[in-house]
Amino acid sequence: MSRIGKHPVEVPEGVNVDIAGQQVTAKGKLGQLSMTLVDEVLAELDGDRIWVKPRDESKRARAMWGMSRSLVNNLVVGVAEGFTVRLEINGVGYRAAVQGQFLNLQLGYSHEINHPIPEGITVKCERPTLISVSGADRQKVGQFAAQVRAYRKPEPYKGKGIRYEGEYVRRKEGKKK
Repeated sequence: MSRIGKHPVEVPEGVNVDIAGQQVTAKGKLGQLSMTLVDEVLAELDGDRIWVKPRDESKRARAMWGMSRSLVNNLVVGVAEGFTVRLEINGVGYRAAVQGQFLNLQLGYSHEINHPIPEGITVKCERPTLISVSGADRQKVGQFAAQVRAYRKPEPYKGKGIRYEGEYVRRKEGKKK
């Protein structure tokens, strides 16, 4: 039995959810998101709650049950509140700035990196060393943050690079004389 799937998804005030067959659509103050559920699960709207249930007792249906419930929850929370990922930049001369539809990164390379900001994502640089990525779609926000972090991952000797806020980087001791 799925421990995640057996709990309902609470629909907050100001969010409209429409279920048509396997298509789940949520509309809120941050926009509209929709997804198609796999055939092994069924979603039902009961007042201000969404129940996700498996169609049968097969192993795949039970495996998809909790995942589908989490995806529906991300849909509802995304249009109601949105998701935010914060990135910290450590290193001398490393900085970031938003220029139009591009995130401009200076990460110690011989050139600047201009990473395009996709539709539906908002990027803010409160400080030159702090990037805040926010949006309604959790997958897009996480993917964008991972792509930016991949330009210069934190290294273990000096800790230079881009890391998630609160991420712990295990430090190594340098070589000795």
